Amino acid sequence: MTYFAHETAVIDEGCKIGKGTKIWHFTHIMSNSEIGENCSIGQNVVVSPEVRLGKNVKVQNNVSIYTGVICEDDVFLGPSMVFTNVINPRSAINRRGNYVKTLVKRGASIGANATIVCGNTIGEFAFIGAGSVVTHSVPSYALVVGNPARHIGWMSEFGHKLKFDEEGIAICPEGNEKYRLKDNRVSKIGK
Repeated sequence: MTYFAHETAVIDEGCKIGKGTKIWHFTHIMSNSEIGENCSIGQNVVVSPEVRLGKNVKVQNNVSIYTGVICEDDVFLGPSMVFTNVINPRSAINRRGNYVKTLVKRGASIGANATIVCGNTIGEFAFIGAGSVVTHSVPSYALVVGNPARHIGWMSEFGHKLKFDEEGIAICPEGNEKYRLKDNRVSKIGK
């Protein structure tokens, strides 16, 4: 075995788990899910069937990742955040064939207790504030907070709020990377 799983973890048959990944207490990895290399899956996490997690994904305690979710590389999922996968759930109506996809792109961070309503894309390096309820897709590098989540700024790849000058240029205080804001979209333009 090239990954670590705590003795209380349950890993169903048909899962693919990458080298160097750690799976902690009371976590259930369900059939046909794929977890990339060097991931950290915290306690009491549920990874439902056919979920895909890229490399270096960090899943904190008490997170539910339901069928239809794809997380690319370097995604951070904060404690007790949750994804939905059905738009109109009812206890008495089986909606298993109606799961709606959600994509979390590379480098995005989702804060503690946030909810991501299915059918949306969280852009690269987007930052979802703790407790936010995301009901629409979020652009790359965007900072969103609240219920419903609203866009309040832009974040660097190092996780710092960007301050743009009159020419639409910002520099990350930690990574010294330059970013351009144009047409309400942010792109990295180098150092």
